[in-house]
Amino acid sequence: MQDRRFSKRNAQLKAGPRIAEAILDFVGQTPVSTELEARKPELRARAIAATAARRAAVTSSGLSLPPGPLGWLTLLPELRSLWQLQTQLVADIAGCYGKTAELGREEMIYCLFRHTDAQAVRDLVAQIGQRFVVQRASRPQVQAVVLKIGMHIAQRLIGKGISRWIPVFGALGAGAYAYYDTAQVADTAIEFFAGVIDVEAEDAQVGSDRAEWDVDDERRWRR
Repeated sequence: MQDRRFSKRNAQLKAGPRIAEAILDFVGQTPVSTELEARKPELRARAIAATAARRAAVTSSGLSLPPGPLGWLTLLPELRSLWQLQTQLVADIAGCYGKTAELGREEMIYCLFRHTDAQAVRDLVAQIGQRFVVQRASRPQVQAVVLKIGMHIAQRLIGKGISRWIPVFGALGAGAYAYYDTAQVADTAIEFFAGVIDVEAEDAQVGSDRAEWDVDDERRWRR
């Protein structure tokens, strides 16, 4: 039993940074959206969300995760495909609300992962009623947040049994999970862009960090 727990913990410690690295790949640049501001933005956003959720289910339906604590290795490519679709979804929802200019790194992380780790994303976006206060973050702050999210995802995948139920339910389970996850992202994005967004002024250092990521520091963090 102890060996099994140690194996799961070790896998989680290895998986978390890898997942965080993948997250950073998708939040550094905002996808281009062709969506224009809609007269009824929520109606349009719901239609976009429904299409994206169906596509996510189809994309992930072929997933077959081997049992055991290291099974997450085969799941990571699927997560990357899912996040690619979801970042486009968030960009399109921002477009139909006419708030493409408000979509940055912090906003994207919030929309993608609030349902995954609400505590971690509070370091970037605080909700007060229908008002959202966005805190522009430095590179180390963003890295710390996505690492928390990565570790949370790794714990969920390895420690709570997804590696057990996906092999049993196969394509059905993977597709259902992707559909649900994408729907949650859409709900967060719709609520966010329908609200009032206030961005706290960023200081010169944070502005510099956002403008250019130091390649050497990035490589050292990802090791």
